[in-house]
Parts: sequence; structure tokens; C-alpha cells
Amino acid sequence: MRHLPNLICLLRIVLIWPVVAALQRGDYVTAFLVFVVAAVSDGLDGYLAKRFGWTSALGRFLDPLADKLLLVTVFLVATWQGLVPVWLTAAVVARDVLIGFGALVFRMFFGPLRGRPTRISKINTALQITFLIAAMLRAASGFPPAEPMAALAVFALATTLLSGADYTITMVRRALVASPDHA
Repeated sequence: MRHLPNLICLLRIVLIWPVVAALQRGDYVTAFLVFVVAAVSDGLDGYLAKRFGWTSALGRFLDPLADKLLLVTVFLVATWQGLVPVWLTAAVVARDVLIGFGALVFRMFFGPLRGRPTRISKINTALQITFLIAAMLRAASGFPPAEPMAALAVFALATTLLSGADYTITMVRRALVASPDHA
């Protein structure tokens, strides 16, 4: 049972393909349903890991990887399908590339990364998931209307930018503290 959260993360990665395939076929109901299962799996694996102490080094790597693969892939395909504004997807992808590049540089020059997702990052992930669910629901049913979708997109953009800035500031501060010149 200890490895159940990691298996759920792997399931989330496996579910990316059916979501993408359904989006490309224009089968928005299936895309919506499979994406909701993937989104719920994100909360479930985190809950199980914390509740029962089923954490591991693999899980600390796999969970954010599964999240990023799912969200970035679905944002890109949904944008290609005209369901998501290009500007929002550009911000989401740029933020994740910036964070990934920053983590790589930090790891190469300053040592292992330590830390947990910040509150703004968790809010951002929740808003991105919510926006994608709403976009697929809108494509499948015409609901929600355009105005709430636009507002949700702006909120998702704001948290994406705030989260990216928060990670950048945190990494720069940690790098300054860890730098040999600082000691």
C-alpha cells in the first residue's frame, strides 16, 4: 500500500493520452470525464501520501512531474483545438519552463532542491485544473458562459504569474544564501 500514491501518479501520466486523443477527436465529453479522473487522482495521491505517511523520494519527483505533464499537454492541445486562449497557455508553459530551468540551474550549482509547493502554487494548480475542466465542459455543453470563462482565465493567469514570481524569488534567495560568496 505504501507505493499506492506513486501508482496513482503513474496512472495520471497514463491518462494524458486518452485526454489528448479525445480532444483531438472533438470528443469533449470523454476528454472532460478522463481529465476529471486525472485531476481527482492528483488530490487523492497527495492525500494518501500525507495521511498515511506513504511518501518517497520517487513520489516527490513523480507527483509534480505528472502534474506538469498533464497540465502542459492538455493546455497545449486544448489551445490547438481553440478551447483555451493562447495567452493563457503561453503563460502556463513559460512558468513551468522557468521553474524547470531554475530548478536545474539550482541543482547544478547549489545542490539539491528542498521545499514544498507554496500555497500560491497549489491555488494556481487548482485554478488551472478548474479552467481546463470548465473549457472542456463548455466545449461539450456550451456551459459555462463566456463571461465566467473569461474571469476564470484571468484568475488562472494571475495565479500563474504570481506563482512563477514566487518560485523565482524563492530560488534566487536560496541561491544567494547557498553561494560560496555569501559565506
